[in-house]
Amino acid sequence: MNKLKKLKTLRSLLFLFLIVSQSSFAQKKEKTLARPRLVVGIVVDQMRWDYLYRYYDRYQDGGFKRLLNEGFSCENTYITHLPAVTAIGHSTIYTGSVPAIHGITSNNFTDQLTGRKWYCAEDTVEQTVGSKSAAGKMSPRNLLASTVTDELALATNFRSKIVGVSLKDRAAIMPAGHTPTAAFWLDNESDNFITSTYYMKDLPDWVNVFNSKKLGRNLVKDGWHTLYPMETYVQSTPDNVPWEGLFAGEKKPVFPHDIKKYFEINTENIRKTPFGNTLTLEFAKATVEGYDLANGPVTNFLTINCASTDYIGHMYSANSVEAEDGLLRLDKDLSSFFKYLDAKVGKGNYTVFLTADHGGAHNPMFLEEHNIPTGMLGLKKNAMAAVNKMVEERYGLKKIVTGNTGIYLSLNAKQAAEKGVDYEKLKRDVVSLLMKQPGIQFAADMENIGMASIPQLIKEKMINGYNAKRTGEIAFIPEPGWTLGGAKGATHSLWNPFDTHIPLVFMGWGINQGKSVDTYSMCDIAPTIAALLHIQAPNGSIGKAISEVIKK
Repeated sequence: MNKLKKLKTLRSLLFLFLIVSQSSFAQKKEKTLARPRLVVGIVVDQMRWDYLYRYYDRYQDGGFKRLLNEGFSCENTYITHLPAVTAIGHSTIYTGSVPAIHGITSNNFTDQLTGRKWYCAEDTVEQTVGSKSAAGKMSPRNLLASTVTDELALATNFRSKIVGVSLKDRAAIMPAGHTPTAAFWLDNESDNFITSTYYMKDLPDWVNVFNSKKLGRNLVKDGWHTLYPMETYVQSTPDNVPWEGLFAGEKKPVFPHDIKKYFEINTENIRKTPFGNTLTLEFAKATVEGYDLANGPVTNFLTINCASTDYIGHMYSANSVEAEDGLLRLDKDLSSFFKYLDAKVGKGNYTVFLTADHGGAHNPMFLEEHNIPTGMLGLKKNAMAAVNKMVEERYGLKKIVTGNTGIYLSLNAKQAAEKGVDYEKLKRDVVSLLMKQPGIQFAADMENIGMASIPQLIKEKMINGYNAKRTGEIAFIPEPGWTLGGAKGATHSLWNPFDTHIPLVFMGWGINQGKSVDTYSMCDIAPTIAALLHIQAPNGSIGKAISEVIKK
């Protein structure tokens, strides 16, 4: 009996020990909040959603395929604002907001109160760091809302290191937010990555070392040849078509492109090749090393914009061999970059998301050749000229249209007031005239858009893009296949899926494997990252966290 009592006592003590141990272990676990070492946001400029699958069979296992197979893909993610352009896209991705709130209404906008035209990242106070050019007189001050990168800085009492990298200033500045460690972009004049006095007084030594290597010059030395034999590019139009652009001095838009020659003429030409993306990702690796982003007491954040896809799309259009080769080479570069992160940060220790700032349209001449309804609006020569003529004849006001921001026209309200013109009637007449123009399907006075007979989905995008202080009040919507661009290359900015349906794939720490065909907004990206990191969503965010993405 004594032995039995002793056994029962031992069991009771053991049971109590296990309970106390588990409780202590649980308390110990709760003392440290689990977060990834590094978040990497990759925005591929002018990447249509269908590019993920159009060239899927040609991608390597470690790039886009790895993202799709190891990560979580939100297959129906859309831009919910207008126009669909770079500055707005990057601002929206990282604020979770729309131009009506965050204030970046286009790459360039007009102050509706003063008439002053602004570049989105322009700052008259700051100076260039790293070059004698004016390319560094930039900052995020025109961005009115906080970013998820700002919120990470706030959540960690500014201990997180946050850096933005791009060939384009606006695509480095807006994602990095208002309180980053740094933002860097490529300067054409010096062929160096530079920054602004908003961030620092001098370039770090590691940036100077990187710049001294002149990697861009080395990347273009052998010209631009197709990565694979030309006959394998069956997803593209023939190499020589009349709607593709040319480098200055080039006779035909065909491979091989003598990029070394054109780079010597103007170093900016590297942007129009896949080597611009290679250069960007190599600089991103140097950034991880230079700021030791793989380590630290809190999560760090690196934002990357691969901009060359946009330059290639504008020059050659979506269906070109150049566009296909650009994506295949980017896929190869991404594979290399992810392998680098695996080694440097540790596979499973970082979170990456890949998306786009906007898509891109097919060239109208290409569409016409294949009997798809299309047209070129010729906005300034046609619609805007017609409005100016009508208003002058009817109201005696000259050049009433002062400019446009994508689909939004700015009118000279001050001139109308000075002449005692009934401005509301004038606007109604302008809307009525626009509705009669070839290629325009809808038009509206944004101050009275609630009564406009426009499908709700399109109307919502128009409202989200309208900021009364930075956007003209008259808006129009072209017919589905019409474009605001010209005969060469292609453009973007409209509501249609080719411009607004974007990829969104998450991979790595804290991310589920799978995909969803539910509809999501570009505004959902920032709150999803905020939820993953257990930080506050940006202060202007209207998106929602995508719960399927995050591991429970």
